[in-house]
Amino acid sequence: MLRYVMLTLSGIIGFAHICAAQELQAVNRTASGDAVIHLNEAPGAGIAWIKNKQFANGTIEFDVKGKNVLQQSFVGIAFHGVNDSTYDAIYFRPFNFQVPEAGRRSHAVQYISLPANDWPFLREQYPGKYEHEVNPSTDPNKWFHVKIVVTDTEATAYLNGDRCLTVTLLSKQKNGMIGYWVGNNSGGDWKNLTIN
Repeated sequence: MLRYVMLTLSGIIGFAHICAAQELQAVNRTASGDAVIHLNEAPGAGIAWIKNKQFANGTIEFDVKGKNVLQQSFVGIAFHGVNDSTYDAIYFRPFNFQVPEAGRRSHAVQYISLPANDWPFLREQYPGKYEHEVNPSTDPNKWFHVKIVVTDTEATAYLNGDRCLTVTLLSKQKNGMIGYWVGNNSGGDWKNLTIN
């Protein structure tokens, strides 16, 4: 069941480096916070769409914090959203940042394009193409900085300044909603979001 929550949060988002209030529409989560946006844990994916903001191409930057708990920390950003089930997203699995198993480490950052291209399909059909490992020195329990550069055809993700994923976009939509994203049974925290 989807729950919609409207929040007005002040002074925490910059568009082209201009701070402005943001209003969020939370889907399958409760969004709270002021300087830090928090999404709670719940079954299924959750999004807090930024109301009245469309994103096509450019750079998205933010700081995010998950946790080092297996299968309970999927944190990132959704973009090119058409609705609550049709969007692209790039997200991180902090619990895979420092694991000794190379197979799990290679699943640390992920691109998805819903509804047709969720992670199980992409992993099975294109192993290693839409997910990758990150710098193993990244602490999975601390804040890390993300930069995502989106063009008409491609998205590149950086974690703490290191490129960790470049993918060809799979969706047909080239513009749409943007919002904070969490995966199944996951919550997370975001701050310092800028969109240019």
